[in-house]
Amino acid sequence: MLVVAIIGLLAAIALPRFADLVIKAKEAAVKGKLGTFRSALTIYYADNEGQYPWNLDNNEVTQTLTTGGKYLDAPLKISVPTVLAHLEDSNVGYGLTSLDWFYIAGPRAAYIYSQLSGQIVVNCVHTDTSGRRWSTW
Repeated sequence: MLVVAIIGLLAAIALPRFADLVIKAKEAAVKGKLGTFRSALTIYYADNEGQYPWNLDNNEVTQTLTTGGKYLDAPLKISVPTVLAHLEDSNVGYGLTSLDWFYIAGPRAAYIYSQLSGQIVVNCVHTDTSGRRWSTW
């Protein structure tokens, strides 16, 4: 009985920590994909004499970077693990302001991209597990 009680106590302590680790791992995956996107934009910028992709519609940036697989093999899908309503998506909205997973002139957008600066961020105004806004990543 004592052994079962100790195992139960250890499980009660370990399970909440394990759940936090799963969310942190998913957050790290989002950061990794965002880093990959930024690297692809930097390489594109270097290849095109200081010009970032200029998007006229919602996903021209993604199409430009994935055509021929030179910069990205496929659109990078992300979901925000701390906000269940932000389902997996790869759309890119453009502008300077994060609109929390939605884009006024089109469908929802997981990323916000500024074609002037080449900056790309996660399009979410909620916070991650450390309290930092997703759109500041």
